Amino acid sequence: MVEDWLANAYEGMSRRQFLARMTAAGIGLAGFAIAASPVAGEIITTPTEGLTIKEGKVPSGHFQVPIYEARPSSPGKYPVVLVIPEIFGMHEHIKDVTRRFAKEGFLGITFEPYAREGGVLHLTDIAAVRKIVDAVPDAQVMADLDSLIAYASRHPAGRADRIGVTGFCRGGLYTLLFAGHSREVKASVVWYGQLRPTKTPGLRTEGPLDIIAKIHSPILGLYGEADLGIPVADVKEIEAGLKAAGKIAEFILYPGAPHAFYADYRPSYREGAAKDAWARCIAWFNKYLKG
Repeated sequence: MVEDWLANAYEGMSRRQFLARMTAAGIGLAGFAIAASPVAGEIITTPTEGLTIKEGKVPSGHFQVPIYEARPSSPGKYPVVLVIPEIFGMHEHIKDVTRRFAKEGFLGITFEPYAREGGVLHLTDIAAVRKIVDAVPDAQVMADLDSLIAYASRHPAGRADRIGVTGFCRGGLYTLLFAGHSREVKASVVWYGQLRPTKTPGLRTEGPLDIIAKIHSPILGLYGEADLGIPVADVKEIEAGLKAAGKIAEFILYPGAPHAFYADYRPSYREGAAKDAWARCIAWFNKYLKG
């Protein structure tokens, strides 16, 4: 299924028009999603001063998964937030979000979910991106996240008992699935993650609405009311289902906000919704990981 969020993300432009605008602005497309310019949104860059930044790899099965982490430079042990990327992988916006968590007093860790398949950062065609991403089994991503949990639990600057997970778009879907997969997760924040994904034998056998009973961590959902790919009814259904099952859940719908309203490198960015959602996200993790 081709997700309708693309129409939201480009604000009615075709992919060709969007790329043309980026090219005209002199932007090098190091990966489809890294089209970053004022014409795309309002690019936010978080400085590294006061932070300790590290890139490396974490073993997952027989593969070394690339990671990027950021934390406050001051000595200490910090609650952990795992950041799950969109389908475009561990690009600069996702790394910046990881630094934003570090600025808020967390050890932020993100990773490249599609490295085994050669990655997607070099691709400029959405069809090519989808060909790689849609063939990745959910079980593989869950296993990689298990490996990140193990890494974070051993991290000298991480608190093994205070691990949260957040993700955007496809990463939001994975956040919900992982909240039902791992009891190590103490809090989850979902940014416009799909709720009724296509199920394919060998790749995906269940979606978020199927695993409500398995979810144990408190869930905050951040969604756009004008998201063309995620109906408001689905958002309300999962919130009601979680609460009926005795789970801690809060889902926010931002009026007029499209899919990817937090992606400040795309024209879907909505400053008001993005800032409010970020404040809620930090408050959620402060409450359940620091409290």
